[in-house]
Amino acid sequence: MKKVMVIAAHPDDEILGCGGALLKYASMGYELAWLIATNVSETEGFTKERVESRQLEIADIAKGVPFKKVYKLNFPTTKLDQIPSGNLIGEISKCFMDFKPEIVLVLNRSDAHSDHRVLFEATMACTKSFRYPFVKKVLMYECISETEFGVTLAENAFLPNYFIDISPFFNRKLELMKIYASELGQHPFPRSEKNIEALATFRGATAGVEYAEAFHLIKCIE
Repeated sequence: MKKVMVIAAHPDDEILGCGGALLKYASMGYELAWLIATNVSETEGFTKERVESRQLEIADIAKGVPFKKVYKLNFPTTKLDQIPSGNLIGEISKCFMDFKPEIVLVLNRSDAHSDHRVLFEATMACTKSFRYPFVKKVLMYECISETEFGVTLAENAFLPNYFIDISPFFNRKLELMKIYASELGQHPFPRSEKNIEALATFRGATAGVEYAEAFHLIKCIE
């Protein structure tokens, strides 16, 4: 049985970027894991209600995808750049060694959010073949409201070269995204249902299907 792990800096990254792919993998009998690097807390200024509602969102998503394992690293949100890289890499490594994913879905290396960029670098440190021989494929995914707002330099461009047809799963992806009601807004807000569908339609047109998610293939061992 193939194992897939999606790496998310924050809950909602995984649905925005590759929710359809995850649902497709689940339908194929793949075993799924979700690594969430950050969490909210009252000590960081969040209300008790928001802290509790976030945990409920995570639980609902975990059931809906469905994930066999959910790893919560609980680093403070928006502050991954303040965490010693060795600490972050060490925690990710523990999760990799426990689950042993064959396919890793990781955030784009040049997203606008610093948490995304830091997490990409730390994750890639955990894909070296001589230490993590079970990792056979690494796919970098785009995340609406972060990937398109990254610094527009040629070296930062997200250049998709791997597409997954999510046409049968797109409506379910939207339903799951609605669990994160506080993260959604009305068009032209980037994280809107209209924009999520627009991107899936655009990527689908490139791939010759109704709806698709796009990735950059970083590594593939067969």
